[in-house]
Amino acid sequence: MIKMGKFFAVFFAAVLLLAACSGGGSTTSISSTNEGEDKEATEEKTDEVVELVFARGQDSTQASAKLVEEFNKNNPNIQVKLKEMPSDTGQQHDAYVTMLNSESTEIDVMDLDVIWPAEFAQAGYLLELDRFLEKDGIDVNEYNQGALSAANFNGKQWAMPKFIDTGMLFYRSDIISADAVPKTWEELLAAAKENKGKEGTKFGYLMQAKQYEGLVCNAVEFIAAYGGQILDETGKVAVNSPETIKGLQMLVDIATSDAVPSNITTFTEVESHTAFIEGQSPFIRNWPYQWNLANDENESKIVDKIGVAPLPAGDAGSGAALGGWMAGINKYSEHKEEAWEFVKFMTGPEGQKISAIYGGLAPTLPSVFEDQEVLEKNPFFAEEGFQSALEAAVSRPVAPNYPEVSEIIQINVSKAIAGEQTVEEAVVKMEEEINAVMQ
Repeated sequence: MIKMGKFFAVFFAAVLLLAACSGGGSTTSISSTNEGEDKEATEEKTDEVVELVFARGQDSTQASAKLVEEFNKNNPNIQVKLKEMPSDTGQQHDAYVTMLNSESTEIDVMDLDVIWPAEFAQAGYLLELDRFLEKDGIDVNEYNQGALSAANFNGKQWAMPKFIDTGMLFYRSDIISADAVPKTWEELLAAAKENKGKEGTKFGYLMQAKQYEGLVCNAVEFIAAYGGQILDETGKVAVNSPETIKGLQMLVDIATSDAVPSNITTFTEVESHTAFIEGQSPFIRNWPYQWNLANDENESKIVDKIGVAPLPAGDAGSGAALGGWMAGINKYSEHKEEAWEFVKFMTGPEGQKISAIYGGLAPTLPSVFEDQEVLEKNPFFAEEGFQSALEAAVSRPVAPNYPEVSEIIQINVSKAIAGEQTVEEAVVKMEEEINAVMQ
């Protein structure tokens, strides 16, 4: 190949020399033609419009449509179309898996629940984003670190956080003064018992203790508060520790106390938030949506009687289970660079501002909380207790087979609450079973 290259180089030089000797007319003509073709090709390339497909679940707010509208307006050569996925997150997950397992290029960018990135990264569905972050000089330290970590797997970033949800403590401000809000779980249990029955309440505390994903979130919060972990930073199973045992024992003590409903093991978010807005408890652990629901005059009996604070602390401080959604890029997309531009916009300051204003979604960039337009639409964001609660966010176990890990936690914590095994036995079982599925 090298010899042939040299031959053609010499041959081409000889042709040019002969053309020059003949007066250069043909050279000028050829040059003009090529310049015209190059110019035409360049213009054609510049005018090319790349179409991206952005998949996400049903959005009852205007946020997604506004994001796409604003991006398309500012990027005429990249036009995004929305593809609505099932509203049920389980069905949405399965639809993605079916699509991506066949290496489909049907979608380019997708919304991801915070518990999916590790699974999708391990399966080879997601495009790793570190090179884009480095190229564009994006400082990941400016993001909420709990939210960012949910998509960090094997030391690489696989998605970017769009908005954050996290567990918080809501309380009746007509019963509990701001300076009397419990700071520790021991104080919470005592205050729940003491204030049960006041202002017509039936219970002292509400939580989610049914055997489902919500119980995992509650368990993660207690474990983190006392310094325990389910998996460590390297992905190794670390659940069998004195710290985890102490945290889960506090969860069991509260869930089996007379401060909570006797059927607390049937409570999901729906049952707990319904009881709270009907005025049945001075305290509830729930997600940020609880604030707006409790202040909805058409739904709530306790409008303007709500305060918010971080969840109580254990020996290691306050821990709050991370929820929310991320944005990732299909590894099989035919327009990866353009897809990144859309992800960068959605998860950057401008995109998160749009999501906050039109969707009421809590930003993962703390700086957006200082925007006056955002605060006017979401005065709740200015609450000191709200922002402090976000800072306590911890992710659930980052594992490629998270659904299996979650099921193991659900079953064993449920058995501990039911008295079918001790907390110590539950932790040993979790260690054995999680190790088995991780291998």
